[in-house]
Amino acid sequence: MRKTHNHVAFDFTEPELRIACVADTHSKPHADLARWLADLAPQRILHAGDIGNASVLRDLEKQAPVTAVRGNIDDLGEPDVVTIAVDGLLKIMLTHIAVNGPRLRPDMLALAKKEDASIVVCGHSHVPFANHDRGVTVFNPGSAGPRRFQLPILFGVVRVRREGVTLEHIDCETGKKWKPISPRT
Repeated sequence: MRKTHNHVAFDFTEPELRIACVADTHSKPHADLARWLADLAPQRILHAGDIGNASVLRDLEKQAPVTAVRGNIDDLGEPDVVTIAVDGLLKIMLTHIAVNGPRLRPDMLALAKKEDASIVVCGHSHVPFANHDRGVTVFNPGSAGPRRFQLPILFGVVRVRREGVTLEHIDCETGKKWKPISPRT
């Protein structure tokens, strides 16, 4: 792991800040990803690694400014971790590999706490989830690239308002909000 860490700060003046979170594109983002991003009109896009080809980032830049980190398949010069300060309201830590299952790895939890990050956005597993772990929200947007196993093809959205933050997943095939199917009991 490269020991690189960048910091990004930005302000927003609109009532809602929409941050699109993309991960695991593996050089082949879903064909409709750009369409759904255009509909969302995010102010920023975060790519949580396994970008694949630099053209993926160039295409995302057509939608909004992009902040990206290096995934385990990448060698594009991106940092391993970026901390994003959002208008003094919250800090988001962006990295590729951060969890064991739904829990933060001890080193990532310690770094999130050191950076005062309230949200960690990560990729790697292709498994979409949002979880609270020891005082930190963990958000994996899922994969917006080629399907892996039976997992959905998704991207995530962090919506920031003065009164709070919400997380959601958007299905790249339908453009609709995605929710996991609950097992029948």
